[in-house]
Amino acid sequence: MMKRTFAAALLALGLSLTSGEAHDRRFVYSYETKGMPKGLWEYEQWMTWKSYDNKDRFDFRHEFEYGISDTLTIDIYLADWRYESFDGGEDTVDYRRSGFALRQEMTDANTSFLGSALYGEVLVGDEMIVLEGKILLQKNFGPLIAVYNSVIEAEWEGGSLSNLDEQVGVWENVVGLSYQVNPNFFLGVEALHEIEFADWSDAGDHVVYVGPNLSFRKGNFFATAACLFETTGVDGEAESQLRIIAGFSF
Repeated sequence: MMKRTFAAALLALGLSLTSGEAHDRRFVYSYETKGMPKGLWEYEQWMTWKSYDNKDRFDFRHEFEYGISDTLTIDIYLADWRYESFDGGEDTVDYRRSGFALRQEMTDANTSFLGSALYGEVLVGDEMIVLEGKILLQKNFGPLIAVYNSVIEAEWEGGSLSNLDEQVGVWENVVGLSYQVNPNFFLGVEALHEIEFADWSDAGDHVVYVGPNLSFRKGNFFATAACLFETTGVDGEAESQLRIIAGFSF
């Protein structure tokens, strides 16, 4: 399974070697402060693979981004869906949710001491509603950029939208570093810290993931991947995860 997943990652990265100019997206778990330029569209295809003790899980997202202005971007999530393959031979495929997000750049990382942006997201599915807010920070050091995201997420789940009786809060800290090796290739690292609060009261275990990140861009296509490994050994959490985002602007 791991070999097939990395083969898919290499294929996606190979598709990025075309002509034109792509929107700069160096990370897959971290968000940069700058969104799309005004009037420009971008389609993104996400794939996240997570490896558990008893199953493999694949999450897919189909997304459009549009630059409303040079500082305001809207993300439109057409569909999130999930495929799970269990060790016992059972496979499941489920539609999860759709929604949108807005990212407002506050200060430009290229012209200010520190880049900053605010991000808000709404996701709605058959059995869930998710609200998420992020504070995005970015510092540029020539070819090296550093980003930090503070994330608060609220999720309500239940048997239907009219019976959402399970509430979960999540606090995340996400860090990314990326170095531009040449105009088409970027290499870096991403780290993710997460803690859940059942009913916004009982805190769960702290979960930390760390791993390498690489990105190719050329033309109007790009592909970025990161493979993270759990360092905290929390039961029930994914032991490793690989995310690939590939897309093109138009």
